[in-house]
This record gives sequence, structure tokens and C-alpha cells, in this order.
Amino acid sequence: MHVQMAPVPDMIGRVIVELLPPDTGRAFEAMRELRPGLTSRDEFVTRVDRVQRPAGYRLVAAVPGDDGPALAVAGFRVGENLAWGRHLYVDDLSTLPAARQQGHGRALLDWLHDEATRRNCDQVHLDSGVGANRLSAHRLYLNAGFRISSHHFVRDV
Repeated sequence: MHVQMAPVPDMIGRVIVELLPPDTGRAFEAMRELRPGLTSRDEFVTRVDRVQRPAGYRLVAAVPGDDGPALAVAGFRVGENLAWGRHLYVDDLSTLPAARQQGHGRALLDWLHDEATRRNCDQVHLDSGVGANRLSAHRLYLNAGFRISSHHFVRDV
């Protein structure tokens, strides 16, 4: 079980907060930037709250000091396997285009690292696509202390 701590705005008025029902929908616009196949806010909320949350998925977001939509969002889960031991895996990390280059992604990565520590994890993992449009994301991960540790292979069924 995790404890929700009271959010405290940083110097630019950003708050890092875990989004729990009924606030899941605040993540939709930012998440859609990474996952353009998401077309319906209601379907997104249903999928996250009824399918993914029961499997351990959580959402954390950089939000303005008000109740507006998330500026950036991260979906993650804590897991355990033979390769990595106890770990936090970042499934999704996305920022609204108008909010990029303002430190929101880095603030989320720092929060995720702290959450991994709170949850007694040994590592934080994420996968990132490749291509010229991913260079700024890779720079963010490397600057946040991540290293490239493997290739990820996939085969469609």
C-alpha cells in the first residue's frame, strides 16, 4: 500500500501528484501525445481504472497548481523479476507540447526515482523508441542518470 502525500508546489507553481480516481482523466491529453491511438477520454479512464490499475499500474503527473489537465504524466508499476529484482518500470512518460522544455519530465523522473526508493526497489527501468524524433527524450533520460543497458526486441503475433 502506498500513502498519498499532500502535494507542495515548486518554484514555478508545478505540483507532482499521483492521479487517483476520479482524477484519471486529467492525464488524457498529455498521454495522448505519446499514445496517439488513444482517442476517447472515457475509454482511457475505463482502461486505466478497470484494467491497468488492478494489475499495479499507477499514474503520476506534473500539474499546475489548479485542477487543470496534467502538463506531463508518467504511468508506472512496481515489479519483481529474476533479471532486475524489485524494480519500478516506467510504461509511459509524456508531456504536452506547450509544456515541453520546462522541466516537467525531469521532475517526474526524479519523483519516480524517489518512489522507487520508498518502495525498496533496486532499479528504475524504461524503454524508449528510437529515431530522430526521440533524441530530446533520450537526452532527458541520460541527463537524469539512466544508461542504455540493452536492446529491446519485439515480434508481432
